[in-house]
Amino acid sequence: MPEWVWWVVVALALAAVEVLSLDLIFGMIAVGALAAGIVAVAGGSFMFQVLSAAVVSLLLLFAVRPIALRHLRSSPQARTNVEALVGSGALVLQRVDRHTGLVKLGGEDWTARSLSPDSSFEPGANLTVVRIDGATAIVDRPAPPPAPSQE
Repeated sequence: MPEWVWWVVVALALAAVEVLSLDLIFGMIAVGALAAGIVAVAGGSFMFQVLSAAVVSLLLLFAVRPIALRHLRSSPQARTNVEALVGSGALVLQRVDRHTGLVKLGGEDWTARSLSPDSSFEPGANLTVVRIDGATAIVDRPAPPPAPSQE
């Protein structure tokens, strides 16, 4: 059997181990084995095949793996469901005070209460959702826009 076939078999075996471990070590070594297989097809000596496998594997392990791990583990966590509503704008439909109220939030009507016990908001006011308490939006005045910079 040609040498390159052995390198492909080794690469496939390492790839199978990588699928089970998911730590991006065996996959990098598998790519090194494929590089050795390419050298074997090109007619390189066995020592050159082993050297190419080692060099490619080490380069991938120390240069590519840390970057790949960083991208895999640092994916941004998207806020969903109720968490996505916090910080969004709400339009007052019925007077909102410390006990009751109704706002339009995310295209739906929500019961609402004001954050401050002494605040009330009339219909048409734009507010900001501070938190969600069960099925009730706790709202307050929107934060003022930042002052323009004097550059």
